Amino acid sequence: MNLDDKVCYCFHVPRRKLVNWVRLNRPKVPSQLSMCGGAGTGCGWCIPFLKQIFTQAMEATSEGSEADIDRLTPEEYAARRAAYVNSGKGKPPPGAES
Repeated sequence: MNLDDKVCYCFHVPRRKLVNWVRLNRPKVPSQLSMCGGAGTGCGWCIPFLKQIFTQAMEATSEGSEADIDRLTPEEYAARRAAYVNSGKGKPPPGAES
């Protein structure tokens, strides 16, 4: 995923905003990323990816290693999120992308 791709579809929060928010605010736990535009507080799909963004920002990653979020295209991410919601694991808030 690129920096301008959405991570939180419920509240339209792009990866760039999350990465910058973590850099500027230095959260102590991944759940604090919810303070960035409400990310992770809708259907819940993006929570594992928010944790990856948090971990990447807080730890020095070795060169060449990629988290799952780095390997996914925006289309793959959207398809996985749709499958997650359709399976009944999360319910997007009113007005969120389905």
